[in-house]
Formats: sequence, C-alpha cells, structure tokens
Amino acid sequence: MFLHLGDDYSVRVGEVISVHDYQRLFNTEAGRKFLSDSKKVIKDVSGGKPKSVVVTNHKIYFSKLSPGTLKKRAGDFGFGMSL
Repeated sequence: MFLHLGDDYSVRVGEVISVHDYQRLFNTEAGRKFLSDSKKVIKDVSGGKPKSVVVTNHKIYFSKLSPGTLKKRAGDFGFGMSL
C-alpha cells in the first residue's frame, strides 16, 4: 500500500520509519542537526509549507499534510504509526 503525502507524491507504507511534526522537529537542536545532516536526501513536496516530516528508508519528505492526517491514512491500511 502507498501513503499519499500530498500533490502527486506517495511512498510505500512499509518504507515509512517515522512521521514527525515539522515545527516540533525544527524547534529542537537535535532536529535541526538531523535535517541539516540529511539535506542531500530531503525532498520537499509541501510547496514550501511543511507540516510534517516523513522519514523513509531512502529519503526524508516534507509534506504539507499534518502528521495526524498521515497517521490516519496509514491506519486505514492497518499499519500502526506513532507520532
């Protein structure tokens, strides 16, 4: 199954490692370092207005959808996700 991240972007649900609130992650020193160290693999699919950060096996996506919306969508496929 695929998790729709917004616009025309989807990822396999099985590849999702975690979903984070963008502001919460960006407001911590560890979060900023994580994102800074990962710049080469970040794909912004949010249109410049990220609400969530989706970490997968191969990339990190910025999505315009809230973490709660993504969690609900993943739950619709029977996959449990914690935020």
